[in-house]
Amino acid sequence: MKVVILGTAWPYRGGLAVYNERLAREFAANGDNVTKTQYSTEPAPSDLKIIRSLNSVNPFSWGKTGRAIRALQPDILVIKFWLPFMAPCLGRVARIVKRGGKTRVVSILDNIIPHEHRPGDRLFGKYFTRSVDGFVAMSDSVLEDLSQFDTVKPRVFCRHPLYDNFGPKASREESLKFLGLDPNDRYMLFFGLIRDYKGLDLLLKAYADCRFRKMNVKLIVAGEFYSGSDKYFEQEKELGLEGMVVWKSDFVPDSEVRYCFGAADIIVQPYKSATQSGVTQIAYHFEKPMLVTNVGGLAEIVPAGEVGYVVEPDSAQIADALVDFFENRRQDQFTSGILSEKKQYAWSNMTRSVKKAAEQ
Repeated sequence: MKVVILGTAWPYRGGLAVYNERLAREFAANGDNVTKTQYSTEPAPSDLKIIRSLNSVNPFSWGKTGRAIRALQPDILVIKFWLPFMAPCLGRVARIVKRGGKTRVVSILDNIIPHEHRPGDRLFGKYFTRSVDGFVAMSDSVLEDLSQFDTVKPRVFCRHPLYDNFGPKASREESLKFLGLDPNDRYMLFFGLIRDYKGLDLLLKAYADCRFRKMNVKLIVAGEFYSGSDKYFEQEKELGLEGMVVWKSDFVPDSEVRYCFGAADIIVQPYKSATQSGVTQIAYHFEKPMLVTNVGGLAEIVPAGEVGYVVEPDSAQIADALVDFFENRRQDQFTSGILSEKKQYAWSNMTRSVKKAAEQ
């Protein structure tokens, strides 16, 4: 089939671009003809055809991009939707492409209701969903949210695939050396863009629990600040955590992700709200135990007691679980569960789901 993926890609960076590029490679591996439209310090992918043409705030580019995609006459246009702000742009392109009468538009939904609400979100969401022929949701919570906008069009449920494109696992020794960390300490990792809903404040409060003072456990925070860093550094000081937190507060290039996860004993996602998360899928790839909070779809993909912990977004519960992990040496137990659980997150499931949503 001829497939066009409309979304972020190189030279843009971050999880959305990584996802789209990995999805394109899976379609190509299946024998499909794939084109991607659309800042990274990494070199450009040599195996993907990427066309940079769409500007989300320039309506003139919407029409130009829509006509260009329509001229390609793809069987499927895939649009990953994550933010209502993008709805006018993406919805307009989809409408133009569909005028050709050949293309089915399928949206893979990260969210349909955003974590951080803004005026017009619902109106934009309706505009976008009306331009799409079918949907793929990666969590039950998103599938349920979709029913507020559409109850008729085809929808397919498919778990978020593994992020397996960050290279092979790095050993603990190699990772600690690369990051300049003490091998005598154990490490928990908070990874990714630091936004308020991700609950870093809850984790810092949990880490201030006096039981951690008796352990050689450090917290690594790796990722860029989205809404300012001062409040977190002030909290660190107020809680007496200075010198205990390893701040890697720059964007982590794809080539260095393996070292962050290689150094960590457990990955912590203390989110206050969520749908699904790419971080869990990176953790599965690198076979790392996880702690997630019972919000959105996170508990659906982290079986409690098998691959890690599921707790409420409460600092005391987070602290209790992390203390249990280190005191009772749960790493081998959870890693065994991860090896079994990760098998269901193949990218081939996602490409099949996109085609199924397009065919219905």
